[in-house]
Amino acid sequence: MNSPLLIVFKLLGSIALLMYGMKVMSEALQKMAGPQLRHVLGAMTTNRFTGVLTGMLVCVSVQSSAATTVMTVSFVNAALLTLAQAISVIMGANIGTTLSAWIMSAGFSFNIANLVWPVFLIAVILIQFKKHRYLGDFLFGISFMFFALGTLSTTGREMDLANNERIINFFSSFDSGSYLTILMFLLIGTILTCIAQSSAALMAITMVLCTSGVLNIYQGIALVMGENIGTTLTANLAALSANTQARRAALAHLVFNVFGVLWVLCVFYPFVRTACRIVGVDADAEIQSPERLTFVLATFHTMFNVTNTMILIWFVPQIEKLVSKLIPHKAADDEFRLQFIQSGIMKTPEISVFQAQKETEVFADRMIRMFEMVEELTSVQDADSFKQLKERIAKYEQISDNMENEIGKYLGQVSNAHLSDDTKQKIRAMLREISELESIGDSCYNLARTLERRRAQEVRLTENQEDGLKEIYGRLKKGMEQMALVLKGTGSAEESARLEHELNLCRDRLRDQNIHAVDNHEYSFATSTIYMDLVAECEKCGDYVVNVVEAKTGSELDDSPDIPGEQDSGI
Repeated sequence: MNSPLLIVFKLLGSIALLMYGMKVMSEALQKMAGPQLRHVLGAMTTNRFTGVLTGMLVCVSVQSSAATTVMTVSFVNAALLTLAQAISVIMGANIGTTLSAWIMSAGFSFNIANLVWPVFLIAVILIQFKKHRYLGDFLFGISFMFFALGTLSTTGREMDLANNERIINFFSSFDSGSYLTILMFLLIGTILTCIAQSSAALMAITMVLCTSGVLNIYQGIALVMGENIGTTLTANLAALSANTQARRAALAHLVFNVFGVLWVLCVFYPFVRTACRIVGVDADAEIQSPERLTFVLATFHTMFNVTNTMILIWFVPQIEKLVSKLIPHKAADDEFRLQFIQSGIMKTPEISVFQAQKETEVFADRMIRMFEMVEELTSVQDADSFKQLKERIAKYEQISDNMENEIGKYLGQVSNAHLSDDTKQKIRAMLREISELESIGDSCYNLARTLERRRAQEVRLTENQEDGLKEIYGRLKKGMEQMALVLKGTGSAEESARLEHELNLCRDRLRDQNIHAVDNHEYSFATSTIYMDLVAECEKCGDYVVNVVEAKTGSELDDSPDIPGEQDSGI
């Protein structure tokens, strides 16, 4: 006979293995359907009903309502989903998560240990062949999950809690017909889920206790209700550092589940008996079939979430107003912050890479705005206006440094996970992209410093020099705008190469014109130096722009393509 200590370790180890198996299965599913998953969740849902369907689909795909909710909160944080759309997606995720309860019920009810071993073998073979490694990871995860469930079921019987008088007497001392008992077990379920950060683990423990005869069905269902509230903590913790809309979306998840628990408590006993009748169980019978009790829990879980969604789907605008009042907008939310990723929101790897890429696109747009300020600074005459604009450019340079650090640090965290080869390549490319984008920020700041030096030395450029600057500014800006399109997946690398070639030719022509003008004493050598410093810095910035495009496309661009109409451009 196993010692009590060994049984405890088997119980805890089985729960850990269950959580690990679900994690591996979830990540494998996301790798197999990563882009499609991102598109489904990121798409603007047309109405609340399609939002619920989207939430169900994604949650069934990743087998985690917490992961789906955190993803949804992240998309709200990035303004990809409105608050109303996010609420409907979260409702759907609550329905989708009920599949996990049914899977666990099957694991407790049927002896599937003999089926696990061949699946393990197939999974390892697929992983080794690499071509189907994600399918292998999925089978590996689901095998671990079912193996853990089988071990939990066996351990529950070994514990023989039904014959332990002290435990039986302890739980029997609670009157299941009393609402005070139900509320107490509901609170216990909430606290334990908050601590474990896994409703699946608590659902498994609840099933062990019910099948062992320790808990009656009313107490077990009260724990399940508490788990529904406790599981909302994950998204609310993730949203602490996010913007107002993201915090509201996380709070809406809590409001949804708390409201469901409140109305179910009003009809608790009839509702539980209805769930029992569907499975063919007498809720008040002294002797229960352990196998059927797990299906009662799964049935209640499904009825609770489906019915709650059917009621609240008509009140999405009201929920939106409620959470907006509970979390008012703050002026601090208008200040600069990363839009797509925040510390505390760590999604599954494939989604995280997508979020980082979107943040990189924002980085590029911000650098374009910084260059536009440099263009504006070139023609500013008023001293105070010049100083204010120069300070803004300096602030943007600091922002570019911070963005490189934050995105790089985030990608470093993501790279610690088990990633596909394609995802690893994307991370390497993005690390280079953000480094080159930060160099663009440095280059823009150098232009601003040169303009400040020109003002301090009271250097006045000639009309031809002003025209030359406008021309090279215009060519550089076109290159930067094309770079932003390439990052978004709509631009052409060949067009970037053409624009870079035009920029280089423009630099060469302006340099030759400058040498000729100095030789003819059209302006001083000091004026020439300032002018050529600006032209050279623009060309250097153009090189950084091309480097970003090369990092994104994964190929080295030819900087000397055939350009139609070169004569027309005056080159």
